[in-house]
Amino acid sequence: MRYLLLTLALTLSSHAATWQECRGLEKHGKDATACYTQLTHTNDPALRAEGFWGLENYQQANAEFREAVASPSSGAAVRVRWGLLFHERFNNPEAVNLFNEALAKDPNYAPAFYGLALVSADGFDGRAPQYIAKALTLDPKSAESRELAADMAFENSDFDTASKEADQAITLAPDALDAMAIHAAIDLLNDRPPDAWLAKITAINPKYGEGYARIGYHLVQNRRYNDGVTYYRKAVEVQPGLWSAHAQLGINLMRLGQQDEPEKELQLAYDNGYRDAATVNSLRLLDSYKNFQTFTDDTTILKLNKKEAELLQPYFSAELHRAMAAYEKKYQMKLKGPVQLEVYPDHEDFAVRTMGMPGLGALGVTFGQVVAMDSPSGRKPGEFHWASTLRHELSHVYVLSATNHRVPRWFTEGLAVHEETQASPEWGDRVTPEILIAIRDKKLLPVAELDRGFIYPQYPAQVIVSYFQGGSICDYIGERWGEGKLLEIVHAYAKLTPTPEVIQTTLGISAEQFDKDYMAWLDKQLGDVVKNFDPWRKQLTELAQHAKSKDYAFVLANGEKAKALYPQYIGDANAYQMIADAQLAGGNKQAATKVLVEYEKMGGHEPATLKQLATLEEGAGDKVAAAATLDRLNYVYPTGDEELHRRLGTLFLELKNYDGAVREYSAVVALHPLDTAGAQYNLAQAYMAKGDRAKAEEAVLAALEAAPGYRPAQTLLLQLHNGGAAAQPKTN
Repeated sequence: MRYLLLTLALTLSSHAATWQECRGLEKHGKDATACYTQLTHTNDPALRAEGFWGLENYQQANAEFREAVASPSSGAAVRVRWGLLFHERFNNPEAVNLFNEALAKDPNYAPAFYGLALVSADGFDGRAPQYIAKALTLDPKSAESRELAADMAFENSDFDTASKEADQAITLAPDALDAMAIHAAIDLLNDRPPDAWLAKITAINPKYGEGYARIGYHLVQNRRYNDGVTYYRKAVEVQPGLWSAHAQLGINLMRLGQQDEPEKELQLAYDNGYRDAATVNSLRLLDSYKNFQTFTDDTTILKLNKKEAELLQPYFSAELHRAMAAYEKKYQMKLKGPVQLEVYPDHEDFAVRTMGMPGLGALGVTFGQVVAMDSPSGRKPGEFHWASTLRHELSHVYVLSATNHRVPRWFTEGLAVHEETQASPEWGDRVTPEILIAIRDKKLLPVAELDRGFIYPQYPAQVIVSYFQGGSICDYIGERWGEGKLLEIVHAYAKLTPTPEVIQTTLGISAEQFDKDYMAWLDKQLGDVVKNFDPWRKQLTELAQHAKSKDYAFVLANGEKAKALYPQYIGDANAYQMIADAQLAGGNKQAATKVLVEYEKMGGHEPATLKQLATLEEGAGDKVAAAATLDRLNYVYPTGDEELHRRLGTLFLELKNYDGAVREYSAVVALHPLDTAGAQYNLAQAYMAKGDRAKAEEAVLAALEAAPGYRPAQTLLLQLHNGGAAAQPKTN
């Protein structure tokens, strides 16, 4: 080896090496150290930068590029190369600045558009396809751009285009290893052996771990997490110094619910200078797990932050088991292992779990049988319905398992949205203004192309619109053909059947006819709301202005008309709340209650509004309705609301729902109220009413420990010791 390196050094010394030659040596699995070292001794700072970059001396490479760009004669090329260094070293904002500087020097410089596409593809933003199209228009013979175009088409589930672009890259450059890896990944996703492509990669460079890592990446993007881990392992096996693959191996092992090995892999990457945001944040997240408490049974693993575990465990555990029972019955299957649910009170911790994943909801994410989601405390009160989110994510667990992770994104997301409202009509997100605008502007995609709406959105709200469209398609199928057809479609996708064929074989119509029929059905559902959108927006604005100035006569005269134009709108400044406030100002509690019940039934779950409704219902003597209204808030925001749990505990106690009273008073205790003695006493009363004297004594002793002179607790303890019958519960 030393002889070969010496020979190479002598050969290179006879002519000035180029950075392309050095990269070529690397690409073919040869040692390029001497080549890069020679570059560091040239008089050209741009070449010195390339040399230091190749030697992984990134700080010096950056300094050399800075000197090169400072020269008045420097052009677009050196700026793009510097930008690519920034991109490689996790600084995309600076990379974009340099690519734009390059375009200022030369507006038609194709590599600059390639660089912009590379950065945009990282974030799955809608500009990436435009940038790569521009790069290829300017330089159709760039194999590198063809490979990126193939990657992006693959991510968009357009395998035909991905294959064609990869073929063109190989035609332009027979050593286009990434294009070969894309072909191998396409074969794997279609359950074909990738051996032929892997053999071609190995023949060119047996140490090319990047190829296996690229395959792993595409498997993960298609929710084949276990398979992805397998290929990341192969990547680090053939190229042990590929720190990015070590990091991704760690991250994906975390996604599968592991902890020790992921920490080892991530720390290895970090210690060797690979410190992108995903690696750093994942290590921090692993470190935070010491703050979590784990609850385990035969079918579930529930991880909750210690500061809210006592409060949330009864609610989350009950809903998790209820959803699993429903899905076992509906999907006619049992999972092979437990479901792990992780609940994060810090949204940034949850965001680490979704980093680098396209088209995911902002509240929950599923990796096989591991589900991660925001805690209610991680969001503004009422911002989301945690039980609906849990039901959504758990649907993915069953559908991915039933299809062996072979299902298009649009269908698994659409079915999950559909399942939210199957749990309760009040659950699930309502039709938002962005969705109405997309329908009005005819931006919905054909069912055969719906996956495209999740990856590289072409307008800001397209991901949200795609979730809605997928969900409403499943609603339509369930309504027209029956819920059983949805299960048939799940089984059809398990066989890797394309969407048009699935539609034809399960529903008996072509995909084109399905699109026409679906749009006609959707028009019946929302056509009038879409047509009235602009008048509604104008009327609601006027209504809000008059409500703000307390012109309640105007609100009462015009509120119902605005509400009728778009009854699904339950967001900020909705007509329901404005009308209720106007009715209450006039003393008409009955009318205010009526409109707030409409809001509740439409799916409104703003905590203050529902608590207002519960007060009205209780005031009218309808304690059953008041308790039901407050109980709805437990599925929205059970954290940090001592008043909610105390009020609901009192109502449940009066209604003789003793299990419910125990749960709610236990929640008050878990919130560590100032009046600890009173909270424990109330809990003791609930246990006493339920007939659990042992638990009642435990709670009453806790009350007396907090306040030894608390007379009601002393009386209750005496009663317990005397073995008397339970007294009428007292609440305070």
